[in-house]
Amino acid sequence: MERSAERSAIGLLVSLWAGKVWCMSSTEQAASTLGAVAPAFVEMAHQIVWATVATVDRHNRPRSRILHPLWDFDGTALSGVIATGPTPIKRADLAASAHVSCNYWTPSQDVCTAECRATWAFDDDTCEAVWEALKTAPEPVGYDPAIIEPWAGGPTSEAFAVLKLEPYRVRVFPGSILLGQGGDVLFWTA
Repeated sequence: MERSAERSAIGLLVSLWAGKVWCMSSTEQAASTLGAVAPAFVEMAHQIVWATVATVDRHNRPRSRILHPLWDFDGTALSGVIATGPTPIKRADLAASAHVSCNYWTPSQDVCTAECRATWAFDDDTCEAVWEALKTAPEPVGYDPAIIEPWAGGPTSEAFAVLKLEPYRVRVFPGSILLGQGGDVLFWTA
């Protein structure tokens, strides 16, 4: 292929791709109700299980880690919890900005994201309830937190804490859209 023809073909592909992204973005602008978005978000997130959770430190530098949120939609509110170690870095980041972004991705290009206010919970009642919720949740999202060595002391050990998540923006993007197989981008904001 000649260089000019190659450039034209690449330009056409980029234009088509950009047009498709623009169309997806414009359809996403019409926000859905939480009742429409939350069940699809919980289903996708719980199938993927592991999320990249990003915080921002006091110098506005992002930091991410892989965590295992558990989500609940009760018909009116979406909330999440993360069992995690209250490390000095996480504590400092959340003291600087009490917000996280939880992003899920699969190789089939399914993506869902929840941007949330995050608050620590250290009280025994909350830690015990989250511990039990994780133990009794169905696979693949459920697991026994006791398998994490620092948490061997149980839900009231100092190494175990809970991050409570209150989403204010949720997005569900099925990979089928990128493959031209249809689907809807779902978006909700508080």
